[in-house]
Amino acid sequence: MPTAPLPTLPGPARHRALRRAGALTAGTLIALLTGCGTDGGTENSDPGRAGRTAAARTPATAPPPPPPGLPGMPPVLDPKDIYAADRPGMLSPVVRKFPSRVYVPNTNSNTVTVIDPKTYEIVDTISVGVQPQHVVPSWDLKTLWVNNNRGHTLTPIDPATGKAGRSVEVHDPYNLYFTPNGKYAVVMASLDRELVFRNPRTMDRVKTVPVTCFGVNHADFSADGRYFVVSCEFSGELLKVDTERMEVVGQQKLPFEGAMPQDVKISPDGKTFYVADMMAHGVWVLDGERFTTPKLLPTGEGAHGLYISRDSREMYIPNRGEGSVSVFDFTRNRLTKKWWLPDGGSPDMGGVSADGKVLWLSGRYDEEVYAIDTRTGKQLARIPVGSGPHGLAVYPQPGRYSLGHTGVFR
Repeated sequence: MPTAPLPTLPGPARHRALRRAGALTAGTLIALLTGCGTDGGTENSDPGRAGRTAAARTPATAPPPPPPGLPGMPPVLDPKDIYAADRPGMLSPVVRKFPSRVYVPNTNSNTVTVIDPKTYEIVDTISVGVQPQHVVPSWDLKTLWVNNNRGHTLTPIDPATGKAGRSVEVHDPYNLYFTPNGKYAVVMASLDRELVFRNPRTMDRVKTVPVTCFGVNHADFSADGRYFVVSCEFSGELLKVDTERMEVVGQQKLPFEGAMPQDVKISPDGKTFYVADMMAHGVWVLDGERFTTPKLLPTGEGAHGLYISRDSREMYIPNRGEGSVSVFDFTRNRLTKKWWLPDGGSPDMGGVSADGKVLWLSGRYDEEVYAIDTRTGKQLARIPVGSGPHGLAVYPQPGRYSLGHTGVFR
């Protein structure tokens, strides 16, 4: 695969780089002209010295500006940290007045439980379609979409009022993502074996991309937005998809018999993809650009979700099969902690609170939700909800736009 394109420099930084390049060029010309006329030929009498002098005076060539990212994508704030817009308190004006809530889709109850994170109390229960799997913030942050997988609908919830709107017909919406430029919604049609690109507001179908793997379910986008990596749960495969062309450009089988890849997340520096695997009991570490065979990092039984801390230093990995959460340190490039739920459980999908202090996770097989202190790993609350709680969303959260799932913001 080609070398990863560098992220686009912001306007001011690019102008400074161009000015420096111009100054270096002018300096080189002056040095050359001066050397031709002031030494009376002394330099030229020693070819070796002349070469050394010219080399010393010639500055290094300024690197070319990095290629642009996906057309229409908001520029990356910090090339070293694609989550730089997700710091505590950095709420978009769009969401600043929304009440803080935790929205829990109960797959078997066909409801969404709404929790006040300050009091840990249930404040509402919303009836939705059949088998709601995930609650997904829209790219423009204005709507929460409930993915009613077997009901073949998306139910919109207004996060300002907490009220549900009229459901939209969308076939097999197991999960939902948005391209980084906001141009398309991408429905993970798991049983249909399709990636369906849709209008992000009306959900009208734009392009259907059939796939040969089984169980497309989770994804994440490269730092420049030009491609995304998709996990195929039931066939143990990964896909690489060109965002603009809307085409699969890579496919591979994971090197583990019975692999079941789940959540996908890219590292803060944009160089590495991580893929949780509930049967390999760990996280696959993948070079997205080269799309070579990944290596397995064991974490715990039933590794499922992947969530980035608000300071971009750590990643939380719930291990659903053993009732624990592993903590991965990006700087140290290793696991540093493991938190165990005191009474066991099945921690699955969720999100981090806006201030970064609490990790919220659904208890998929225990009809409950867990609130965990991200500083100590202590369980703060255990809240009974409906049957089969799955992809809960903590909302609002910091960030300029949403890439979908339970809240992936940049």
